[in-house]
Amino acid sequence: MVKKKPRNSNAPIDLASADSESYLDYSKHRSCWRHMVAHLQAQNKRMTKHEIEEIKEIFEFTTPCFSNTFPRHERSKRRINCKNIIIRKEKKKLDTAAFEWYFRNLWKSFSDDKKSSFGYLDCLWFSFYLKTSSREKVLNWIKKKRIFSRKYVFVPIVCWNHWSLLILCHFGESLESKIRAPCMLLLDSLQMANPKRLEPNIRKFVFDIYKEEGRPESKQLISKIPLLVPKVPQQRNGEECGNFVLYFINLFMDGAPENFSVSEGYPYFMKKNWFGPEALEHFFRKLDSIPKPDL
Repeated sequence: MVKKKPRNSNAPIDLASADSESYLDYSKHRSCWRHMVAHLQAQNKRMTKHEIEEIKEIFEFTTPCFSNTFPRHERSKRRINCKNIIIRKEKKKLDTAAFEWYFRNLWKSFSDDKKSSFGYLDCLWFSFYLKTSSREKVLNWIKKKRIFSRKYVFVPIVCWNHWSLLILCHFGESLESKIRAPCMLLLDSLQMANPKRLEPNIRKFVFDIYKEEGRPESKQLISKIPLLVPKVPQQRNGEECGNFVLYFINLFMDGAPENFSVSEGYPYFMKKNWFGPEALEHFFRKLDSIPKPDL
């Protein structure tokens, strides 16, 4: 019998091109770090084994939200239909696979004309940015998104066992504009957890994005971009944060004004009573009604 050669630990592993059974083992694995790696590689983000090992170290930021969705029993040997994987379970936090599936279906529901004003970043990118060794790669991915050509850019954040939403507004405009200057909105459905604790990382993130783009703005000007935290509706338990982020995106896309100035206050619709629990449940029933694809 011919022995297989050991795999080079630094060779890129492309799970997106692997056979379906192999991909299923990784992309839907109940272990978070494998799920995260497969999620990136399915989007043609090639990673070495060394980089995969480093992802494990990000557990302090991501593990709790990713591991609560699925039960921790022994894996069945039968082929699994993804309808059983990504369907939302009541009172459970969304993992990244479920979040991405819901988001992409939500995104497709808007017209091309509406989407032309908006951009978005993958829900894992902010967490990966926080790891120094993967920061350069993340910034390169963001550069390809051309966010300075969009009026609004959604940045879902999963950090410290919690989902929140950062919206970059008018980043293509002059930082010294009196009419339509850049600003950031941080929407958090659990404000008692102090969303401002993310500010140091957000500001470094934004500065690095400007720097990677080769923008002429000085660090001093960039540091003055306002980070606003509107008093939006609050979740009723510890499991709804991901649901709220998706609904924030849905309502913001639907009602965001062409322009708004910080000096004139937040967009008129972003208030503490922006929506109620019935509207949130109706929104998710609608998303759940979309047929899930089979693997």
